[in-house]
Parts: sequence; C-alpha cells; structure tokens
Amino acid sequence: MAINIKEISKQKDLLSGGHRACAGCTGAVIIRQVMHAAGPNTVIGFATGCMEVVTTIYPYTSWEVSYIHNAFENSASTVSGVETAYRALKKKGKIDEELNFIAFGGDGGTYDIGFQALSGAMERRHNMLYICYDNEAYMNTGIQRSGATPYGAHTSTSPAGKKIPGKQQHRKDLTAIMAAHDISFAAQAAPHNWRDLMTKVQKALAKKGPAFINVLMPCPVGWRFGDDEGIDISRHAVETCFWPLYEVEDGVWKINYTPKEKQPIESWLKRQGRFKHLFAEKNRHIIDEIQAHIDYKWEQLQKQCEISKA
Repeated sequence: MAINIKEISKQKDLLSGGHRACAGCTGAVIIRQVMHAAGPNTVIGFATGCMEVVTTIYPYTSWEVSYIHNAFENSASTVSGVETAYRALKKKGKIDEELNFIAFGGDGGTYDIGFQALSGAMERRHNMLYICYDNEAYMNTGIQRSGATPYGAHTSTSPAGKKIPGKQQHRKDLTAIMAAHDISFAAQAAPHNWRDLMTKVQKALAKKGPAFINVLMPCPVGWRFGDDEGIDISRHAVETCFWPLYEVEDGVWKINYTPKEKQPIESWLKRQGRFKHLFAEKNRHIIDEIQAHIDYKWEQLQKQCEISKA
C-alpha cells in the first residue's frame, strides 16, 4: 500500500510511550516507523541489545504485538523456528490468519555475534524479515567496537590515544553480504527518510522468502552529539554517501537517493565526539583515507546498479 502520512497519524502506535530509551534515541523512531508499515499482525523476535532493554524491562513491555526476547546471537534462529511452526499449523488448518515475522538485532547481534544465525536463516529461505538497527557499536554494554564501527572511531575497546587513533579497520559491508545470499530483498535505510524506510519494510514483507534491511541508528551517547541532532545526523550521513540508500530487489540493484551535491565526510565526522581526535594534525590523514574509501564504495555501488540494469 502507498505510504500516507495522514493515515499513519491515525494509527495506533505499536511501540507505546514510556519506554526507557535515551533522550534523542533514534532507535524508537525506527521501530515505530517499521511497525506502522508492518501492522498489528506481526510477530517480533528481538535480540538482546539496547532497544530490547529499554522496551522490555521486567515486568513492563512497550510492545503492542507478539514479542519474543532472544539471546544476543539467536534472534534469526528463533524467528525462523516460529515461522516454520506457523507454516506447519497453517497447513494443518489450525491457523488461518496472515502474519508477518520480523527479527530485530543491533549491529553487535547482527554483524558479529548473530551473523551465523542470520546467514543460516537467509540460506534456508525462511519467510521473514531481519532488520538491523545499526548504531555502530555495542552501545548497551559500554560502547565497545563492533564489525559496524567505522574506521577511526573512538570506542571503549578501540580507544583513541597516543599509540592508536581509534578503530583500525573499516566497517563490514553487511548489506552487500546479505544481498550475496540471493535473497528476495536487501536494503539500506535511515530514520530521517521515513517514507523510504516504510516502503522498504512493506516491499520486504510482501516478498515470499527472506529479506534484510539495515537501518542506520545515530546514537547520541556513543557517537557523542546533541540529543536533538539524531535525525539530522542521519540525513547528513546519507548526503555524504557514508550511508547510501539503496535496495536489491530480486537481484536488481537500485540507488533510492542520490545527493544533489555530495557532502565531504569531514563535515559529518566533525559533528561527532567519537571522531574528535581525527582533527589533530597527526591524524588528519585518516580523514582523507575515510573519504577515499567512501568515494570508492559509492563508485562501486553506482557501477553495480548500472550492471544490474543492463
């Protein structure tokens, strides 16, 4: 269905207020957008992580749909099991309603600890959508680096000091890895562009088989920016092509948004305290390296889209 903001405003929120998310958290925004697109007939599996903790502190829950809390590593496994049970019960005539199945995980529970379960669920072709809310570190347990943490970022386990200027590796390109599983739908999205995110959720759920969406989740605590800047930080990340909005639908790659004037990555890094050390003269070469890497990845993405159109 078409995304209509007036109709959305009339819908019941399936993530209720009163949760314990940090001031300025974009995670709650992402979940609300996803659930407006998915609707009430949805079963959620959620890996341990910051958004699980803030929405389900016992004995309370913010969720208005069926919800299963999983360990860090097995959200995809649990939801694939539930989806299999659903198909069996439907075949026996014990269930007749149509349900959506969505597994959520942060970047720690997706890029790293939960990757095996995620890859297995995609390879087995379960009819489910996996959504990664990517805040680029293990924010729930002390801001440790993850496979999603950008090159040069300061975290508690990749600290910027005299010897090492932050994380020494570029982030894993998980969306491309998931597309390589030949699943029906894989995409990147961001919370500032709610229409794009919600449209992608609807596309993913309409597919038969597995789907994956990676959503950038700016974190004011771990990234060190003001509580009121999260949505604009998201927009800025897309304008620099650090986080391109694109999708891979049935093998066809498509860029959903091309900046009119690509912004330099330095302007985005400068807004975040986790990159503050890069502006010391001895570390400025790292900014140049980050820019070169982004330029290369953006060029490769454009080429990939051109190839798949041919």
